Amino acid sequence: MPTTLHSDIEYLKGVGRARGEMYRRLGIESPYDLIYHIPRSYLDYRTHVPIAQAELGQYNVLKLTVTHKLPPQRIRGGLVICKAGATDGIDDILIVVYNNVYAFQALKENSTYYMYGKVMGNFLRKEISSPTYIKEEESVLIQPIYPLTQGLSVNMVRTNMRQALSIMHSEPFETLPPQILQKYGLCPLMTALEDIHFPRSEESAEEARRRLAFDELLKLQLGMSMMKRRSRKETAYSMDSSVDVSEFTGGLPFELTDDQQKAVGEIVADLCRAVPMNRLLQGDVGSGKTAVAAAACYFAAKNGIQSALMAPTEILAAQHHRTLADFLEPFGVRVCLLTGSMTAKKKAATREKIAEGQFDVIVGTHAIIQKDVEYRSLGLVITDEQHRFGVAQRAALAEKGESPHKLVMSATPIPRTLALMIYGDLDISAITQLPKGRRPIKTYAVTGKLRHRAFGFVRDRLAEGRQAYVVCPMIEETESELHAVRTYAENAAKEDLKGCTTALLHGKMRAAEKDKVMKRFRDGEIQVLICTTVVEVGVDVPNAAVMVIENAERFGLSQLHQLRGRVGRGEYESSCILITDNTSEECVRRMKIMSSTTDGFKISEEDLKMRGPGDFFGSAQHGLPPLKIADIACNMELMNRAQTCARELLEEDPELSKPEHTPLKMDVLRLFNKDIIG
Repeated sequence: MPTTLHSDIEYLKGVGRARGEMYRRLGIESPYDLIYHIPRSYLDYRTHVPIAQAELGQYNVLKLTVTHKLPPQRIRGGLVICKAGATDGIDDILIVVYNNVYAFQALKENSTYYMYGKVMGNFLRKEISSPTYIKEEESVLIQPIYPLTQGLSVNMVRTNMRQALSIMHSEPFETLPPQILQKYGLCPLMTALEDIHFPRSEESAEEARRRLAFDELLKLQLGMSMMKRRSRKETAYSMDSSVDVSEFTGGLPFELTDDQQKAVGEIVADLCRAVPMNRLLQGDVGSGKTAVAAAACYFAAKNGIQSALMAPTEILAAQHHRTLADFLEPFGVRVCLLTGSMTAKKKAATREKIAEGQFDVIVGTHAIIQKDVEYRSLGLVITDEQHRFGVAQRAALAEKGESPHKLVMSATPIPRTLALMIYGDLDISAITQLPKGRRPIKTYAVTGKLRHRAFGFVRDRLAEGRQAYVVCPMIEETESELHAVRTYAENAAKEDLKGCTTALLHGKMRAAEKDKVMKRFRDGEIQVLICTTVVEVGVDVPNAAVMVIENAERFGLSQLHQLRGRVGRGEYESSCILITDNTSEECVRRMKIMSSTTDGFKISEEDLKMRGPGDFFGSAQHGLPPLKIADIACNMELMNRAQTCARELLEEDPELSKPEHTPLKMDVLRLFNKDIIG
């Protein structure tokens, strides 16, 4: 039976079971997946130099004719060293291949090759170490370099890729109709897939990348738009617009900003429509999103409808519960908390009251979407820090009601262009103003030489009765990094923070332990909290007025901004000190950005430019398909064109049901969970 594009990868000629397992580690299950395994870079064999001009200790491309091969030498440990003499017609060089007899045997005497490898030796005697090579007669001199896994070499992938591409040519396909290719100036898909792997020139590689990036952005837009359209079809709890929300907003102990008032108005208008609200409430750290969410919960409660707010951590859920209870209970709106660490007895009692409708607002972690939680009339679902939840988790909470209204809150300011991409299924409300009286946080970037002075500043603030955070960058929660954080905390308590009350907080601690430490810090029993990024989101201690961030270069700009937002939440002037010994141009630029602005939207734009969308949210992906080729930061023009194309396609064919759109629809369904957009 012949191998097809959708056969198991191990049946591709030259692969087999063992190599098939290696490919599966890279997420490649079939030849079709393989042709979408995009090169991370290219090796240009056209840039070859004479042996005399090769830089010692550097990687060079040489054009060499093999003159003679020496017998393989076996050395201790079973290693094999193979050597061959070669010339460029003027000078000689030795080719040395370590422990790869197969690659060495493929070299033929009197044959000429382009070779890329490290050139070692001296002026008189040079050698090239374990080079990758292609034959002189090879028609494509720009060769792909792929992301690999242990056991796979670049040459293996190139050979298998040629096989997969030959199958592709025997099973031709195209996802876009000819009129779209023509309108947007795109090359055919099979040309793009051929040229992305084995480009004839830099121009053909760029054209291929542009076509494949357009495809990616278009499918993402179509998937998100179809999710949005699907939710618009469903009925929801349509609320009564005569309920006066100004009784609540006017009764708060502070005045809402214009942005907050506008967001409340947009949400209330959505809640009164016959289709479910699907809105993103975006606002900087401390911009007052919770007050807006409280107004939405008040409006729902006065309409006899329950609201649920899901937060990513127990600390944040408990804080939201306190804040919402303070806001809402004076107006007769009943608020409860439901988290995983509550006792079984307390959880059962709370669940029973929720089912009976005794609570109007239910705040919690993932516990509120468990199967055993039933609601009497869940009509408004709020998720906080949405990028920490997958799309499927958002859907699971929504399923608890009959097509409830959905509000997503995010304190990670996202450039509008990226927000439209990531939250394409949502309408967007943005709060860009800080509440009145909120002082901007002063930020300083210093080197480690000034660490003792920085901690002198911290002690001065503690003497005034304030509290402080010290953040250590535990990026991976490994034992070694955890040990480093513990050691840092112990040393700080003996040296720079001697005589101060300190405590350690990190992500590996049990929820109950974390809550206990945070409660002590909030109650003022702990002066300095030494912590990892577990404090990044939501923790609110108004008396904390100074933060020190160690190794600041290890964080993205948006993450630094999130961390900084933990201070400046009270009436006191607050400061953030960034400590780094990294003096690279990029690091200096990032520290200058952090020191010069507290505008989260400006910072996020810079972060996106510097890091690209793949790293924008760190490891927490938001349940959307990852972008392999398109770089939103650099492809703004292409993204806008893809958005236009998606809109035009769906206006003409909302379900992509026309025969010419079937391949595109199949790709969109493959990319997204079928249940979400199907």
